[in-house]
Amino acid sequence: MSEIKFGTDGWRAIIDKDFTDINVTRASYAIAKYIHDNFGLEKKIIIGFDPRLKADYFAKLCANVFKTVGFKVLLSEKVVPTPVLAFSAKNKNACAIMFTASHNPPEYLGMKFIPDYAGPATNEITSEIVANIDKEVETQPKGSIETFNFVPDYIKHIEKLVDLKRIAESGLQVNYDALHGADGVVLVEIFKKYGIPCEATNLNYDPNFGGKLPEPAERFLGELKEKCKDSGHIGFSNDGDGDRFALVDENGNFVTANEVIAILLKHLKVNKHFTGKLVKTVAGSLMLDIFAKNLGVEVVETPVGFKWVGEAMRKHETIIGGEESGGLSIKGHIPEKDGIIAILIICEAVAYTGKTAVELRKEIVDEAGCLFINKRNDVKLSSDELVKSALEKLEKADAIGDFKILRKNHADGIKLYLNDNITSILVRKSGTEPLLRIYFESDSDEKIKNLIEKVDELIK
Repeated sequence: MSEIKFGTDGWRAIIDKDFTDINVTRASYAIAKYIHDNFGLEKKIIIGFDPRLKADYFAKLCANVFKTVGFKVLLSEKVVPTPVLAFSAKNKNACAIMFTASHNPPEYLGMKFIPDYAGPATNEITSEIVANIDKEVETQPKGSIETFNFVPDYIKHIEKLVDLKRIAESGLQVNYDALHGADGVVLVEIFKKYGIPCEATNLNYDPNFGGKLPEPAERFLGELKEKCKDSGHIGFSNDGDGDRFALVDENGNFVTANEVIAILLKHLKVNKHFTGKLVKTVAGSLMLDIFAKNLGVEVVETPVGFKWVGEAMRKHETIIGGEESGGLSIKGHIPEKDGIIAILIICEAVAYTGKTAVELRKEIVDEAGCLFINKRNDVKLSSDELVKSALEKLEKADAIGDFKILRKNHADGIKLYLNDNITSILVRKSGTEPLLRIYFESDSDEKIKNLIEKVDELIK
């Protein structure tokens, strides 16, 4: 039988190869045992699924396992976004299982376990689940399954967090590309309810996601960019299960997640008077540190991955927590990334300020002092020993080319801060192969190109 590994984003595998009836049953019993051992059979169980092939089938299979163990299960009656199910876990004091593979290719499916605090499962939780694989689980005859619509309660919650009426009154018009994912119907329902004009495409659920990856990365948003440029309206997109977002401004330019987090930090602090900290990953832009300092906001920095952001949000009063790959959440919401709340809060920032996304972006670039450019360069080496040697060379270095290294951060790999105070290099090793992921940030493409060459010379 195939090995099943649960990380904080769950277990993912290829449908009908490793993601099979047998393995989903094994994984379901392992999660059921974890919940039984830690909470008892009284704990509510909620199960949802995104539009992927056979996701609804496997969700029902999982529900039947939990019923056999003796749990009472609420099974989503339709496709549901991950953040909606995560909110429902907190709202109902339940544990949730979501069938999704997020932005992975269409042939993949996965199971994500969401504890009752509504954030990513910690390493301790997933380790216990993995240890439960193939252990005997006692069954009870008193379990049950009920279908449920989780969306209405989520929308009621959103209506308390976001001034949707103000957005409607602002005259904002929206272009939206759902990428055939789970968020589209929910987001369009909210826009329609408040009379916010929205020109939406790719709303239909498609297990093949239109032949593209269901990822709101710039390279997949050419159609949306053209539509925004032609119409002069703001544009948004989400990934397959709805926890990531993308913003395209009224000129058709892609706005990075780092820039969005800065825009929203200012909006939530200045316009909505939120108090607390900014939570960002070590891969997040230096612009965010500069911006937070200007606003008098303390920064909490975590390793890369929203599991760390979510954990920090549970420990600290947080205005906003976000990561560079397009995930964020805000105070009063869940400690899990949510592409719906991200889009609505961006709309709210436009409505409050009366400025376009183009103007809001220019404003934060001006206040930061420059436009920060980010690039990633993956370096494949022939062995783990060479990876270790490369990291040791970087640890010993006191300069990269003409730049002196001011300080080093070891929160995740090694991050080098250079002496112009706007340039940084983060180096992380892959967990699956002898490869280094190297993130460069500076204020010019030429500077980054030169640094890529210098780092290559140093580590090889």
